[in-house]
Parts: sequence; structure tokens; C-alpha cells
Amino acid sequence: MATNPSQIRTLVDRAIRIALAEKTVTCIILPNDVQELDAVTSPDRKHGTTFTGLGFTRPDIVPARDDLKRAADVLNAGRKVAMLVGAGALGASEEIAVVADMLGAGVAKALLGKAAISDDLPYVTGSIGLLGTKPSYEMMMECDTLLMVGSGFPYSEFLPKEGQARGVQIDISPRMLGLRYPMEVNLQGDAVLTLRALVPLLQRKGDRHWREGIEKNVKEWWEIMQARALLPANPINPQRLFWELSPRLPENCILTCDSGSSANWYARDLKVRPGMKASLSGGLATMCPGIPYAIAAKMNYPDRTVIAMVGDGAMQMQGINNLVTISKNWKNWSNPRLIVLVLNNRDLNQVTWEQRVMNGDAKFSGSQDVPLFPYARYAEMLGLEGIELSAPDQVAAAWTVALSADRPVVIDAHCDPDVPPLPPHITFEQAKGFLSSLMKGDPNLGGIVSQSAKQMMSTLLTRSEKKEK
Repeated sequence: MATNPSQIRTLVDRAIRIALAEKTVTCIILPNDVQELDAVTSPDRKHGTTFTGLGFTRPDIVPARDDLKRAADVLNAGRKVAMLVGAGALGASEEIAVVADMLGAGVAKALLGKAAISDDLPYVTGSIGLLGTKPSYEMMMECDTLLMVGSGFPYSEFLPKEGQARGVQIDISPRMLGLRYPMEVNLQGDAVLTLRALVPLLQRKGDRHWREGIEKNVKEWWEIMQARALLPANPINPQRLFWELSPRLPENCILTCDSGSSANWYARDLKVRPGMKASLSGGLATMCPGIPYAIAAKMNYPDRTVIAMVGDGAMQMQGINNLVTISKNWKNWSNPRLIVLVLNNRDLNQVTWEQRVMNGDAKFSGSQDVPLFPYARYAEMLGLEGIELSAPDQVAAAWTVALSADRPVVIDAHCDPDVPPLPPHITFEQAKGFLSSLMKGDPNLGGIVSQSAKQMMSTLLTRSEKKEK
């Protein structure tokens, strides 16, 4: 905070340099009385005065050769190598692929690292954690070596048990090293440069049995995801909205998402390809970032298609106001396409399911019900295009229209709140909590029992069909 005008030069120089060096947010506070004073181009040269300068060049940070050799020895010794990549690995997709091939490894992704490597690759197991995939979970439970790159994923129950796997971690920030798992070798360094330096020290594994098993699991998982997405619901299965979007995603598009139940389907049902960007509030689980992130993306990349996936709770808290900002600015964009998908289930759905599974509580309608709001018609009032969906056979056509529109589009999709966001592995505690919520008389009892049974059966039927073949 500035208390007099002579401090401004120093504050601005420091704030910009810190933001660039640490890839973080900095804030300069200018009190109203300071704003009204005359500017000071250069402060007086006297005791206590500092004179700052401009310029910052990011250094190449690569671990020492001996540390790289120790890491390579650990990875070369592993027979079942698992990789976990996060936001710090964005931009390192080629290097990740090379290392994964050398090690015969599968690659799981933390939510903020969704765009770090393409989901079309057969050994990419997808997201990890409660919103993760079964192949990611099984890989972590069975691996004997873990290579973590640019990730601070914190949930230990989804990582190997302590002592199960030898570990190597790469991170630009030394404060993150060894923080989530007891690593044998910690490497401070840029993800791209460190992986490149590591490759010549790795030995390509001849035994591909581990890798082949991962690829088999990934293939089966995508078949299960398709079966779940196409299940009937009342009226629309939310998974279908994401599943139908996935093959239609434009090249180099940018995806943003909120922290509600939309994050489940974003994490599991969308296949990100090279050149795409994707983000959500992965660190804080903050509500309502989907549309603000989309607007920021569009301001920085006006030529790229941006798609925001949000819930009706976030829309009513903030999203409908953000649409006003979009209506004000969209005509300045070289590519006008910004699509907002609203999961209109009239429920604070993620919290409702958390209360059922984690606390064993039935849905409390007084806090969880969301009022009805005409999102599509509201968008049209603002000069945007609005599409309202109430049946599953409308979904594919809606995406075709939205992705070719001449202005931003709001898709108001009436979704079934009873479709469960099944975790990759259901624990005894989770099952107990869910059953407890049913016994307490959940107002959506019939719907959640029916949809949960359908989701579970789709998994069993998919595997049964594969065995028959």
C-alpha cells in the first residue's frame, strides 16, 4: 500500500516483478487521498529512499546432474510406474509423452492439469480423486513407482500407500517438494527442462505388460462413460451434455468450469486434445469462477471459442450478472463464440450429494433448492442467443447450433439432479452414509435409488458384454 506518491514507482516495479517471477497475483493499494496528490516521477535521493528499475528474465531452472541421475535410477528400477501431472506440467505434453513411453507408465491428471496431455492417448487415465476415474485409482493403488510432475494434489487416499512406491517429484517450487508423498528424490526445476534432461538417463522398458493393462482399463472406462452418459434420466442426464460436446470441441478451444456437480462431468466426460486450454477453481473449490474465467479467456484470446460449464446455483449467485458483461463486450471479439452451459437442476447439487454421502443426511430442501429462472430467455433479452433443452434428443443439435452461432450462446439444460457423481472407488464409509441418507427419508428417494442403480448396472453390463465377446 502506498502512503505517499514517491512510493508508487517502487511498488509498481516490485509488484510486476513478483507476479512474473512467482507466477502469482500481486495487489497495489492506492488510498483515495494518495490518488489526489501530484505524481512523483523520481523520489528525492536521501536516506530511506530506494530507486527501482525495470526488467525481468525468467531463468532456466534445472536440477543438478547428480540429482537427475538418482531420479533416473529410481524410475529405471520401477516395474509399475505411474505418473501424476498437474498445472505445473502445462506446456510439457511432448516431454510427458516421451517419458511415459520410456517408462511404460500411465499418466493421471490433477484437475488443474487436465490440459497437460491429450485424453486421446490410450495410456492417459484421466483425472484423479473423488472426481477422478477408476483407471487412475487402480493405477495408483497398484504402482511401485510414482513420478509426480507439477502437481500439489493433496488427497492421500488416492495416492499410493506410504511405503508402497518409490517416488520422484519435479516442481518449480521447492516448498511443494515432498509435501504430498514421501518422495525418494525431489527435483526443483521447470517441468519441460527437467523432463528433457531426464530422458537421456532413462532406459526404455521392454516389458510392456503394466502399460498394456493400463490401456485396457482406459479403453473399458471410456466405454463405461459412454454407457452412463446415454442412460435415460428425468429429463436430461447431465453426463450426456458433456459426452455429446466432447467430440464436437473446436480446435484450440478454451474450457472453464464451476466447482459444483458440473466439475464431475467436466473431469470425466470431456476429452481434451492438444492446443486446448482448460481450467476451474482446482485449488480452492471456489464457487462461481466458470463465467468470469471464460470472460477473462475471451479477453486474452478473442479469436478462440470459449465454453463455460456452470450450475444453476452459480448462475444465480453471479452468472446472470456476468452475462451483462458478455453482452457489453462480445462485439469486440474477432470470434464471437462464447458458450455458457447451465445445468439447470434446481438444486445445489454437489453439496446435496456431499451431505448424503459424507454426512449421511437426507437432502434439506430449505437450503438446497434453487428457484426457477429462465436463463435462455434472459440471455435473449441481453442480445445473446438462448437455447432451452428439455429432452435428451435435443442435446447434439443444440451443440451444433451453439458452436456455429454468430454471438455468445446460453444453453439452459434441464437436468436430472438425481444422477449420482459416483467416485472411482466407493468406500464403506461412503456407502454407509448414502444408505443412511435414504433411511432418513430423502425427498428425492425414488430418483436417486433409480439413477444410482442404473449407473452401477451400466458398469457391470459393459464388463459383461466385453467378456461375452
